[in-house]
Amino acid sequence: MKKYWLGVLGLVLILAVVGLAGCRAGSTTVGTIDLGTIDLNNQQEGIWVNGEGKVTVTPDIATLSLGISAQAVSVAKAQSQAAEAMNKVMAALTDNGVAKKDIQTRHFSIDQITRWDEKNNQEVVVGYRVTNMVTAKIREIDKTGSIIDAVAAAGGDFTRINNIGFSMDDPSPYYKEARDKAMADARAKAEQLASLSGVKLGKPTYISEGTIYPVYPPMYYKEAAAAPAPTPISPGELELTLTVQVVYAILD
Repeated sequence: MKKYWLGVLGLVLILAVVGLAGCRAGSTTVGTIDLGTIDLNNQQEGIWVNGEGKVTVTPDIATLSLGISAQAVSVAKAQSQAAEAMNKVMAALTDNGVAKKDIQTRHFSIDQITRWDEKNNQEVVVGYRVTNMVTAKIREIDKTGSIIDAVAAAGGDFTRINNIGFSMDDPSPYYKEARDKAMADARAKAEQLASLSGVKLGKPTYISEGTIYPVYPPMYYKEAAAAPAPTPISPGELELTLTVQVVYAILD
């Protein structure tokens, strides 16, 4: 039995020596991956920087979130009130130059209104609320205030205007300007780092653009009927910010 185990151990040692002899010098092979051909440090070479570009623009589009909310003792009554008020709101929008393609329903709901009955220790339904909300894109931005007033007057006490946002119809030229500034910012940072390190800056070997995002001014909120004076609306300015990550080679 002792001789048998010695024979097995000798066979294992022979196979291990043959396996090592089959490997190339200076490389290690695992399965089908030759680790000797992979440069694990390649991604750590160069000068890595982030660049940021900001552009301030004046919006030319206003988007209103508005609609109606009607409450009654029955679903039929609440729905009838809501439909009548919403038809008047839609007419006010189109009559003031808002195209039908720029009006989109975003929310519609019918909810129970309940109260707690302490005597019977349970909730009881006391009515129903119908809510119908749309977004309206206003391309004549100077008319935003007058359109808000027209909508509030049309919908009366059923009117709900949740918020307003501002944007650009075609932001592409501004994105290009922000991209130019971001790349210039990245280059300036890389040149400074190269100078401080006593090396020579090469060409970019990697460029990645981050998310483009606008910084919006505070939103206007209103939930009321028509105001006695025209509603003042100021679109202000938007700040577009674009970021890039660039890797520059270091020349010998």
